[in-house]
Amino acid sequence: MTLLAAAAALVAAAAVVVGGAGGPAARVHGLGGRGWEISNGNGSVRAPATVPGTVHGALLTRGLLRDPYYRFNDEAYRWVGLDNWTYTRTFTLPPDVRKWKRVNLVCDGLDTVATILLNNVTLGTASNMFRRYTFDSTDVIKERNYIEVRFVSAVLYAAERSAAHSQYSVPPDCPPPQQNGECHVNFIRKEQSSFSWDWGPSFPTQGIWKDIRIEMYDICHLTYLTATSVYDETRQRWSVEIESFYDVVSSQLIKGELTASIPSLHTHQTYKIGLGKGEYGRIKVRLNVNQNASVDPWWPHGHGNQTGYNMTVTVTVGGERLIDKSSMVYFRTVELIQEPVPGSPGLSFYFKINGLPIFIKGSNWIPADAFLERVTSDVLQNLLQSTVDANMNALRVWGGGVYEQDAFYELCDKLGIMIWQDFMFACALYPTDKSFLASVKEEITHQVRRLKSHPSIIIWSGNNENEAALATNWFHVSLSNISLYLDDYVQLYISTIRETVLKEDRNRPYITSSPTNGKESIQEHWVARNPYDVHYGDIHYYSYDTDCWDWTHFPKPRFASEYGFQSWPSFSTLEKVSAAEDWSFNSSFVDHRQHQVAGNKLLLNQIQLHFQLPQAEDPLQNFLSTIYLSQVMQAECIKAQTEFYRRSRSEVVDGQGMTMGTLYWQLNDIWQAPSWASIEYGGKWKMLHYFARNFFAPVLPVAFEDDETLIIYGISDLSIDLHLVLQVRIYQWSSLEPACAHTTEPFTLKGSSAAPVYKAMTAALLQRCSCTRDRCVIAFHLEDQGQQRGPVNYHLLTSLKDAHTLRAPHINASVSEHGDVYSVSLHSSSIAPYVWLDVGNIPGRFSDNAFLMLQHNKVLTFLPRRPTSTSQLQAALSIRTLHGSTLTTH
Repeated sequence: MTLLAAAAALVAAAAVVVGGAGGPAARVHGLGGRGWEISNGNGSVRAPATVPGTVHGALLTRGLLRDPYYRFNDEAYRWVGLDNWTYTRTFTLPPDVRKWKRVNLVCDGLDTVATILLNNVTLGTASNMFRRYTFDSTDVIKERNYIEVRFVSAVLYAAERSAAHSQYSVPPDCPPPQQNGECHVNFIRKEQSSFSWDWGPSFPTQGIWKDIRIEMYDICHLTYLTATSVYDETRQRWSVEIESFYDVVSSQLIKGELTASIPSLHTHQTYKIGLGKGEYGRIKVRLNVNQNASVDPWWPHGHGNQTGYNMTVTVTVGGERLIDKSSMVYFRTVELIQEPVPGSPGLSFYFKINGLPIFIKGSNWIPADAFLERVTSDVLQNLLQSTVDANMNALRVWGGGVYEQDAFYELCDKLGIMIWQDFMFACALYPTDKSFLASVKEEITHQVRRLKSHPSIIIWSGNNENEAALATNWFHVSLSNISLYLDDYVQLYISTIRETVLKEDRNRPYITSSPTNGKESIQEHWVARNPYDVHYGDIHYYSYDTDCWDWTHFPKPRFASEYGFQSWPSFSTLEKVSAAEDWSFNSSFVDHRQHQVAGNKLLLNQIQLHFQLPQAEDPLQNFLSTIYLSQVMQAECIKAQTEFYRRSRSEVVDGQGMTMGTLYWQLNDIWQAPSWASIEYGGKWKMLHYFARNFFAPVLPVAFEDDETLIIYGISDLSIDLHLVLQVRIYQWSSLEPACAHTTEPFTLKGSSAAPVYKAMTAALLQRCSCTRDRCVIAFHLEDQGQQRGPVNYHLLTSLKDAHTLRAPHINASVSEHGDVYSVSLHSSSIAPYVWLDVGNIPGRFSDNAFLMLQHNKVLTFLPRRPTSTSQLQAALSIRTLHGSTLTTH
């Protein structure tokens, strides 16, 4: 069962929410679960449906569609998104339903354009996937009821809205042809990537994608409850700002009491309140935490605990308890610091959590499936646990997807994952007619109220790349009209979104775009001349024409919020949605799945810079080897760039640096295809994710060469100083014994810093070790009183296609069981770079993978995500190196 379906099932039966001596104060009847039917526009296609869900999901369950992700089915099933679909069902309420003074139909998520009817009476319409719709049904409701939700094609609606906007064009009209997508998605408030993206398919879904229910009450009903912490520096005291929002039946002001309590902090307070319609239905109180209570703040992963406290809010009117609500409250502060940087023009751009500067380490999140009902608790748990297991502390929820489900943010709160939350606008200009802006205002209001209590969310961002699109004229709009689009930009992201956010939430920062120059963009009337300026704000950086291993090509920004390189997913992932004829880089399937313009060519060109392309006679072996090399290249590219950003945190070079954040593009996949993701669709870690666990390690040495000098930096995210030595070993590719080794004098690596800890002329170092660039590799690690601190890192002295003495290894492997974990013991005959263990379709992860084998023996663990056995793992295990498959098992 999906999280969305589970939430609906919890309220599927009529349930008393709260009650007093005189009976229930409110009643909720859930309409989720089974019992729905869908039909297309002419009634020729019908199927049972489950809510929450999509039309595609219902047709798939009924057997009317095959796997939508299989081969070319995204094109074959285009007809589903072009038809109009209706959801219908009957439901029964208690006989006394008409006694309630207010009965509402509440729809938390309709995807997207729909007319809603109850008992053949039109209640209203919907046109925004991201907002809650509430329809007064008091005069229509009966004991037995019939509901219809008549959706219209999002594709056709978007085209109609675009055509109706005749004053001037609002580009882009259509995605690039490589994406096989639909047009005018910027005219509909729907998941923008559902019309296609350069990493995803076009499935313009329709459906009731969130909870739908009947709410019945006589006096008032709680619609939102938010709790945000405030710290008074002067008094050194925490308080909680509690806001509650009500739908009030009576036109008269209702006097009552609100009691807020945090039992574990011995904090309890009662307030006199007055409830009424409109703004009088919004109550704000400040709950001061007991001064004698010890508060444990919420910290990001790697910096402390993620403590939360249970809070109850009770509302009574005339002695009757109408509302009794529990929620979690967390204590943390967040600041975005933009101030002058010594030795550099511009401003800093970094976050303080609870007063402590935090280096942001993480990735970008996209929708985990084109059909959101398939994003189950297991999917979320695996992806978010994988995030912290790779030493990340942050994700950016990208603006072309969706505001994620509640369970996503609850898990991020629990795991300590900071969230950079985009609003859902991406890579486009948008209309600013009155109805569009009104809908956006409702959307932002709903989402901020829904999400602002989560400590994990540390920033709101207005859009993805739209400031840059205007500043650099992506869409080639006439310069004579540019002021028109600039006015629209300000109207949408400043006058509408920013003003709404500031009204609803002043406890975290808001920026208008990503990338942006932050305060400098404001000075330049919200659209900077160069939003990619490394001296301000954040940047996005992609370059496929230069060598992605060469650090001298990278910008040195204040914050890198996007950068990336593609790879193909593993064969076991692709095999599920392809046929044998597809397993070639020249196949139609490979071309169809690649949505980046010239993506496969760019990928192969990068591989050839450092590796020999496969030349096997067997096309399948060539395909497997190319997939492998694409993942090697992606991992090395992102490693080089991330290590560059991390070592730039404490320095200014030529006016650039003080980099305090790095979020690579992207964490997860939406389907089985080439992309920038480090985790494949289905949850399998690519090489990049294993690399990320090392290059995001809290303590890490990194190496690079500058002016023929080998330089090694020590990096620490810890708040304490460390007393360390650096161990440097030089190996010849032909031997597992070091050619020479060096231990530095002890040094102090200050907390939360990066600093050089070793320098040597490369030529002299190699000469001392009887080495040459094409015959040797350098490995190094940090030690603290004889104990290794952080991972072993390495520095390649040449492209591996030029490593002349690198031999094909022979690797033996044995698998043994130890409770819920399995051990894999490896023995190698020689040094082996990028040793890749794969167990096919058995889900799980290794303790290490894609590593440089520098010793004869290495023991790994495998943590399965479902029950397996030693024999199954032994049979499925394969090992690949640069020289192909190499494995003997016993």
